[in-house]
Amino acid sequence: MPRTLALFISDLHLQPSHPHNAEAFQRFLAERAMGSQALYLLGDLFEYWAGDDDLDAPFHQSIIHALRTVSDAGVAVYWIAGNRDFLVGQQFAHAAGLTLLAEPHVTNIGGQQVTLVHGDAECTADIKYMEFRAQVRQPTWQQQFLAMPLAQRKAIIAGLREGSREAHGTKSYEIMDVTPDAVSDLFTRTGSDIIIHGHTHRPALHRQGARRRYVLPDWEVDAAPPRGGWISIDNDGAITRHGLDGKPLA
Repeated sequence: MPRTLALFISDLHLQPSHPHNAEAFQRFLAERAMGSQALYLLGDLFEYWAGDDDLDAPFHQSIIHALRTVSDAGVAVYWIAGNRDFLVGQQFAHAAGLTLLAEPHVTNIGGQQVTLVHGDAECTADIKYMEFRAQVRQPTWQQQFLAMPLAQRKAIIAGLREGSREAHGTKSYEIMDVTPDAVSDLFTRTGSDIIIHGHTHRPALHRQGARRRYVLPDWEVDAAPPRGGWISIDNDGAITRHGLDGKPLA
């Protein structure tokens, strides 16, 4: 079998109230990630992240330990921030044994140049979200927010999450999806013919000439039917989408 060079996952939205998602992720790490050279986490691993001073929470420690086990086994683990966990910092990275990446991240895997992003920055039709994103990604805003007590930050995040759920009920799928212009610009800026991202929860392979855009699924193992999966690149350059059971998708 071809050796797996890299695995890509995103949008697990891990949280204590959804223990089966965490169990599925830990199985994925033990059974799949250990056989790869690299693992890329492309955002929204957590439902939310209030700051690295929350590292000692038991649930967070269980995820950190699982990631560290993979890293200590020699697998290179990389992280791109999502819209839910962009406050993950160097303390978390050090504890989990992973490397934080800025986006877009362009890398060569299996002889192919691949661009990696979470995907929210390409949802440019959602004007209000883009304004919010620009604000919270500013270092000054983050410094001020992280200076607040942890309990206060969590209360603010809970309010933002509730507002986000209400807003999603009034937005079309088209507004919340990546826009063709943003995707075309990303291809042009990076010089890649392959993009892998998550965020939209609309897994697919989109082709436009030689260009290919792979969209990762979100994970919800308690849904009917269960959702989840990942993408792999083997040493022969083959890119494969996998379902939650690990089987290749057409």
